[in-house]
Amino acid sequence: MPSVALEEILNAARPGVSLEQQLYTSGAIFRQDLNLVFGRNWLYAGHLARIPRPGDYFTFELGTESLIIIRSDQDQIHAVWNVCRHRGSRICTEPAGSARTLVCPYHQWAYARDGRLLKARLMQDATPPGRYDLACAEVRILEGLIFVHLGDEPQDFAEFQRLMEPRMRHHVLESARLAHLRTYEIRANWKLVLENSRECYHCGAGHPQYCAAAIGSPDLAQQDAALQQLKPSSEQDPGIESAEVPFTPHGWYHFRRFRLRSDFVTESMDGRAVAPLMGSLPGWDTGSFAIVTLPNLLLEANSDYVMTLRITPAGPQRTLAEVCWFVHGGAREGIDYDVDRLTEFWRLTSEQDWKLCEDNQLGVNSSRYVPGPYGPDERGVEHFVRWYLHQLQPRQER
Repeated sequence: MPSVALEEILNAARPGVSLEQQLYTSGAIFRQDLNLVFGRNWLYAGHLARIPRPGDYFTFELGTESLIIIRSDQDQIHAVWNVCRHRGSRICTEPAGSARTLVCPYHQWAYARDGRLLKARLMQDATPPGRYDLACAEVRILEGLIFVHLGDEPQDFAEFQRLMEPRMRHHVLESARLAHLRTYEIRANWKLVLENSRECYHCGAGHPQYCAAAIGSPDLAQQDAALQQLKPSSEQDPGIESAEVPFTPHGWYHFRRFRLRSDFVTESMDGRAVAPLMGSLPGWDTGSFAIVTLPNLLLEANSDYVMTLRITPAGPQRTLAEVCWFVHGGAREGIDYDVDRLTEFWRLTSEQDWKLCEDNQLGVNSSRYVPGPYGPDERGVEHFVRWYLHQLQPRQER
């Protein structure tokens, strides 16, 4: 999209109302989102449990991009572009696996797990060392969560790490067991999916089971009062840092620990534990710890499990959502937890959300769509929209 056209769209955006139609529908805007939003920010790729042994890998797909997230013999985690330096073929064609070396299936160029070219069949004289290594992305590991940065100038990660570690360490997520993984394809723009996650204005009508379980009432008239029960946790959790870290105006992360209903120890349909106590938590009464990192991670850590939601744009009106459930590293499936019971709460809630997002997209596609006003319960959406528009500004104006 020409910069002038993007500038016109940005100038048309008004505070307090939803975004212009093109920002949810245009293929040109989608490509700008990949470059200016996903190409400039730390992205959650996955968890160490996906690659427990040297050579294990999974691919991280993002629009037209594909990265290979792989563990080396030295237990280092590398993120290399899934693009052969010979003629551009994809190297790993399966979403996950294990490899002694990364071998391109087209002409068998072979690469080490850190991306170094090892062998270019019949072409040694034309491939001097270091010249045709795979492109690499920056990687940071935090409590078992793998973050990657696709750009040349990663923003600061250290402050995020400093704030998150004391709030998360008791869950011992780094050594947790991946109990279940499910991927959904949502027929909606990624921003509509993100916006849905940033408000609970829709919860009473959209999530009656969630409201009955988490706040005690699915009734719309009682919902606002009931939501007040989900207050931030205070100093009642000994040894656990509970102070909220709110979004700053252009900040990309937010932490909040909140208490559940008094008769609930976890986010489950009946409030009872669905797995053993995680890590080194002091007890069951620690509430739920929520993390949001823009543009693609939502995490809720309970006393007995952690749920992660990874959002990645796949097209102008197509988003992939990967939902993972983690339990104590020593927990045994069928003995210490049942997968259906473990996943029921967030599986039902997520699938209800995806339907709402798809209906939202169909309406936004209409010739009669115009941006509408945000309500008091949509402040989280307003922050995201301001953050997003800021990402699209020319670098010298950011």
